[in-house]
Amino acid sequence: MAWTIGIDVGGTFTDLVAVDDTGRVIHTKSASTPADQSMGVMDGLALLAEALGIDRAAMLAATTRIVHGTTVATNALLERKGARVGLLTTAGHIDVLEMREGLKDDRYNLRVPPPEPLVPRDRRLGVEERIRHDGRVETALSTASLSQAIHTLKAKQVDSVAVCYFHAYRDPTHERMTAEAVRTAMPGCYVSLSSEVLPQIKEYERICTTVVNAYVGPALQRYLERLETRLREAGFSGPLLIIQSHGGVATVADAVRLAAGAVLSGPAGGVAGSRHVARLIGHGDLIPFDMGGTSTDISLIASGEAAISSDRKLAGQRVGLQSLDIVSIGAGGGSIARVDAGGVLHVGPESAGAQPGPACYGRGGTVATVTDANLVLGYLDAASFLGGRATLDTQAAERAVDRIAAALGVDRMAAAEGIHRVVNTRMAEGVRLVSVRRGIDPRRFALLSFGGAAGLHITEIARQLDLSRVIVPRLAAVLSAWGMLASDLRYELARTHIGDASRLSADGLRRIYQEMEEEGRRRLAQTGFEGTVQVRRSADMRYGEQIFEIPVPLDGLDWSRADLLAQMAEAFHTCHEALYTYALRDQEAVLVNARVAVIGVLPALPAEPPRAATAPVGPRAHRRAHLGVWQDVPVFAFDDLAAGQSVAGPAIVESSTTTVLLREGDRAEVTTFGWLDIAVRGRADASR
Repeated sequence: MAWTIGIDVGGTFTDLVAVDDTGRVIHTKSASTPADQSMGVMDGLALLAEALGIDRAAMLAATTRIVHGTTVATNALLERKGARVGLLTTAGHIDVLEMREGLKDDRYNLRVPPPEPLVPRDRRLGVEERIRHDGRVETALSTASLSQAIHTLKAKQVDSVAVCYFHAYRDPTHERMTAEAVRTAMPGCYVSLSSEVLPQIKEYERICTTVVNAYVGPALQRYLERLETRLREAGFSGPLLIIQSHGGVATVADAVRLAAGAVLSGPAGGVAGSRHVARLIGHGDLIPFDMGGTSTDISLIASGEAAISSDRKLAGQRVGLQSLDIVSIGAGGGSIARVDAGGVLHVGPESAGAQPGPACYGRGGTVATVTDANLVLGYLDAASFLGGRATLDTQAAERAVDRIAAALGVDRMAAAEGIHRVVNTRMAEGVRLVSVRRGIDPRRFALLSFGGAAGLHITEIARQLDLSRVIVPRLAAVLSAWGMLASDLRYELARTHIGDASRLSADGLRRIYQEMEEEGRRRLAQTGFEGTVQVRRSADMRYGEQIFEIPVPLDGLDWSRADLLAQMAEAFHTCHEALYTYALRDQEAVLVNARVAVIGVLPALPAEPPRAATAPVGPRAHRRAHLGVWQDVPVFAFDDLAAGQSVAGPAIVESSTTTVLLREGDRAEVTTFGWLDIAVRGRADASR
């Protein structure tokens, strides 16, 4: 029996999924170990092997590949615990990081401070060199200036160097010469070149992304090298692939080289899994909703495809690499509840994390969290958390919630319900961010609920948004880890080529895209990949007077026709009209960046065998739950439900890793895969 394994490290738990060649799925969770994530991964692999009934070495020996999503790069950036970075840039331009683009994140907030640069000014050094926008060398690289700058960085004990010279995307020679000099003078130093990280126009985006890459790269490199070593020692000999922010996977070497591409590594697995779900259920319009212990990640799947963005910000830093368009909010099971000086209840974004965790975990936590409130409300079974591997401390949760109740001047249950409602409202606003605020009516979408904590909140969130359908996969608690196994090897390439699309040469444009495709195929070949290759072409385009571009898919164009450029312009007008409700077809359509994604298609994730039709099963127990008033609620075992069975709310459906709450009027139908397809009672119905 051969296995593929997906691993997703979250802030509280590490999720692991093993799929065999028949589609059978085994999954488990282990506690995350923030100090060294590889320890939690190895602990989880031991639990996974135990669930399979074999030892870990035998399981790993039979594993064909491991796909891994890690938060090492994310945490290094969020917690400001990255490398000590030095920046080498063109003389006279060391302040681009602080000048940014002359804009503030919140332009109407006059008091918001600017984000603190990752590289302080004394470690930003100018080097005498200059390449013009057309690639012409105006000032040759000064070896004396470079030598002095490197000497200064050595004296400041930097362990990572970012190199970003003006217009290096046109000619990377000076950056490559600099990298060679740095590596010679500072052996073992991590070097990040803008011409490799983001070879395209816009200095702030390019320099900031290159600095982020240098900042998180060493930590990611140390972690992946340590994990690879432990996996090899434990008996694994296959490839370890790292999920990237754009939803594809990369080898360890490529992930380390382009470390900034892993800052959304974990959430990207959930989107990859959501695309796979859309194909399985034949419903291409989904809102993936991933609620974990620390945060909730929300995105949009329209017509089976996820939106891609190249304008991401994380912890105040711009990351210009292609990534899935995911909104993350600080709301999860571990989100901390507090009452401010004005007597207003807040939930999050601060989280209790894995250590000490919610008060009910019994690890020393004392503050009230969402999980504590859900336990007090009776939604969770204290005796069978994580399938019985852990017991929740109800009294500790009650003491934590009581402190919130005292601050609010209400009783315990009102405080717990308040925490539950506040976090629901915050998460509903997150759904509006990816839909309503972008001109999309969410009511035609189904909410896809996953992450260990989502099931207790998802129907109320749907009700707030007037959504009528919620899908809860059987693997909801580990869908990100499962979804990673549906990802492919992917290389993103870009080339700046500014010009009016109608005046460019069609042959020249075809040549640009062909060269990028050949480069992507070469990179795939270097990994040893020998399977099917797919190529997707796109462009960043704008009208002549605009300063921001929009992504335009070009796969539907006939590249052999003489009117290729007119086709491209029309594709841009159509995209602009879809996004902003208007198009200016009498104005020039400007091509800024040509883009190619070269995809190595990995073996497909086998579908789970359909669940055999059996007689409906009854509840395995009843539990008192507070749904406005205390009620005796039936509790069903998720894994025992029969295909075609209907479960009416109020009811609780629980497995070893997740719990789903159905309120009055909600009705869940069990699909052939054993998933829940929930019809949500609307707010108008609930008020009657």
